[in-house]
Amino acid sequence: MGDPAEEEVGAFLAGDEAAVAAVYRRWSALVLALARRALGDEREAEDVAQQVFLAAWAGRHRYRADRGVLAAWLVGIARHVIADALAERARRADLVTAAGSLPAAGLPHAGASPGPEQALDRMLVVLELRRLPPVQSEVLGLAFYRGLTQAEIAELTGLPLGTVKSHTRRGLRTLRALLEPPAP
Repeated sequence: MGDPAEEEVGAFLAGDEAAVAAVYRRWSALVLALARRALGDEREAEDVAQQVFLAAWAGRHRYRADRGVLAAWLVGIARHVIADALAERARRADLVTAAGSLPAAGLPHAGASPGPEQALDRMLVVLELRRLPPVQSEVLGLAFYRGLTQAEIAELTGLPLGTVKSHTRRGLRTLRALLEPPAP
């Protein structure tokens, strides 16, 4: 008769759903402790732990016993999920900062009372605009937040009209790529 832990891992890797519960019982405390220590938030740590085991289940075909024990593999997944959670936390903080730095008059439809979804969309666009080259960001900002035509932007900036049009087109293409959700 083999080692029960090895049999449990084998069943997990073979896709036995009952083995998922056993693997979770055995290593969830470790994963949860890592997440708590890194994140400092109980709910977020629980979410991360759940994501780790979901990722492990979905990616179980990538586990290689010759590279290390299952616990080490789970810790590696946890490190990646924790890093993603910290990056998301930083992104949310950047959105809040960006929202605070937006002048009310510079927002489209400033007289209207935007809902939370529209405010979040605007903040995302502002953040992505800041990633564009400065001249493209300026041209798009003047067009969308001040409502200027391309001819008015050319006059205001001193750029040729064709250059303003090119910057607008390239900037919009880049923004589309930055804002579109990744394909599954």
